[in-house]
Amino acid sequence: MRLPLPDPTLIECFENPNPRRDYVIEHVAEEFTSVCPKTGHPDFGVVTVQYVPDKVCVELKSLKIYLQAFRNEGIFYEAVTNKIAEDLEKAMKPRWMMIITDWRGRGGIRSTIRVEVGRLPGGAPIDDEYDDDEEFEPPQGSRPPGF
Repeated sequence: MRLPLPDPTLIECFENPNPRRDYVIEHVAEEFTSVCPKTGHPDFGVVTVQYVPDKVCVELKSLKIYLQAFRNEGIFYEAVTNKIAEDLEKAMKPRWMMIITDWRGRGGIRSTIRVEVGRLPGGAPIDDEYDDDEEFEPPQGSRPPGF
């Protein structure tokens, strides 16, 4: 029997350098791929991991390798999002975590799946208004001469 991929033991953690403070860490994997289990076509998405660490933080290279292991997996969007949440929760035991998968449209339909683990601590900063598609306009006079 084949074990389901990816293997959660790929996820490595390191000691939280500020365990007494509630702060939000956000990692965005912009090139996530998996396979549609119905059609066999590739699915392309962005995975955002937001969390308030407790004792440990996720190590980025291991997170990248873990997420890349989904590349050839036939798995639905909802299952991917929940699998990532379950595996990261088990590895890190964060105070709070949100996994967001935003899938590129196919056939005129886009999907966004969110899984929340725990409750966001009251003092933890989070930018709910963040829009990475929004064009950045620097303040007047902030550019060096000639630009």
